[in-house]
Amino acid sequence: MSSVLYDTPGPRAKRRNALLSVVFLLLLALLVWWVWQKLDDKGQLKWALWQPFTTSEAWTTYLLPGLGNTLKAAALAMVIALPLGAVFGIARMSDHAWVRIPASWVVEFFRSIPVLLLMLFANELFVRSTDVGSDERPLYAVVTGLVLYNASVLAEVVRAGVLALPKGQTEAAYAIGLRKGQTMTGILLPQAVTVMLPAIVSQLVVIVKDTALGGVMLQFTELLTARGTLAANYANVIPSFVVVAVIFILLNLALTTFASWLEARLRRSKRGTGAVLGAEDVDELNAAEVGGGFGSGASA
Repeated sequence: MSSVLYDTPGPRAKRRNALLSVVFLLLLALLVWWVWQKLDDKGQLKWALWQPFTTSEAWTTYLLPGLGNTLKAAALAMVIALPLGAVFGIARMSDHAWVRIPASWVVEFFRSIPVLLLMLFANELFVRSTDVGSDERPLYAVVTGLVLYNASVLAEVVRAGVLALPKGQTEAAYAIGLRKGQTMTGILLPQAVTVMLPAIVSQLVVIVKDTALGGVMLQFTELLTARGTLAANYANVIPSFVVVAVIFILLNLALTTFASWLEARLRRSKRGTGAVLGAEDVDELNAAEVGGGFGSGASA
């Protein structure tokens, strides 16, 4: 039995794959044991270094406020970047050159600049041209940099998702008299959402992680910056890195899990009911249709 993409492995191939899997697991176990031994030799596994994370002070004073700022910056960037990226993605497919060309320039420009550089430029802009206070300025700069970069990337995701649909969808919409705007909003975008969702989620994960750049360069008190303050007070650098890494993993895993659930739900909602009509049902439908035709003719 074979698939379209590959042939089903035979007995020898199955034994070889099982052997390779066992070897890989053994090497992974050796790597974990080596890392564990190194940490133990350096005294990084002592309970005194991990004990602060079992107290409420470490969480309420350092980690939770930092996590709150991370989520705030990421949420603001997502809420602004998603619709902005959709607008520029649709604009890049416009038939009007005066819309398509400037949109393409904007997308390519901001997509080519590192997000950290955009944050630094935004911070200088807020310092020199606005009255934003020093307390709020790092948050504004981080969100601005994330929005400019990720909106340009999401614009390409939207454009690719729409262009990936069969041309028959557009032709059928035009055939029933829909305009291009109606075709885009009512036919193409709803179908393209399912295609784009994995790439959109990947970019949202990038947004969450890139908030740490603001803490490094702009003194934005996000989760990683709060970790540095905690490690300075408790002298537990390695344990604090491990805990913060686990928090980021769980946060992004929750985002990915929600997106997978949403994608499956969207796919199920687009399927038909699959109900099969019997001969009697078809006869009743035909009779009703004929009767309706005669009735309308008589009334005419």
